[in-house]
Amino acid sequence: KVDILSAVLLKAEDEKRPLTAAERGHAELMIRRSDNDATDALYTDIGYDRGLDAANRRLGLSATTAGRDKHWGLTETTAADQLRLLRLVLTDEESDDNPLSPSSRSYIRSLMSTVEPDQTWGVSAADSDDSGFELKNGWLSLDPDGTWIINSIGIVDHDGDDVLIAVLGNKQPSEAAGIQRAEAAASAAADAVTG
Repeated sequence: KVDILSAVLLKAEDEKRPLTAAERGHAELMIRRSDNDATDALYTDIGYDRGLDAANRRLGLSATTAGRDKHWGLTETTAADQLRLLRLVLTDEESDDNPLSPSSRSYIRSLMSTVEPDQTWGVSAADSDDSGFELKNGWLSLDPDGTWIINSIGIVDHDGDDVLIAVLGNKQPSEAAGIQRAEAAASAAADAVTG
């Protein structure tokens, strides 16, 4: 959903306009509440998979393929691509290869820092003082086998260091198990890079 919002913002920047009230409303619901109807609306606005794939090329997400047939939830990606997206969105580094404006990045960060309290699991487990993290989680039950996809991306303050983390979990036996594994992986990753 962070990827879709980035695509929406790139489209608005290309058209030299701010987000419309409807786009802002959908963006806030999509990131803060993980609202799927709002995501459907924004995925439609960007031109479905073609629009997201075009935005991903601009963002340098070379191993990410948008979900086909209007199924954004089946987008395939890698941890490396998600970390690249996080660097573009969550760091203040100015570079020629970042197509997102500072105001677009600031807007995404403001939403990722204010997700609903029941959705603050995941990479936040690696945050040392349980505050100041910015994240977005994703989850999907896979039929017919009943396994889950559990993803969590974001930035945390781990022992005084800002750490970008992307955890992607496929074939999790349950939602709860997937969340627990995502949190353990996030904590281990943060310890490894700051230790």
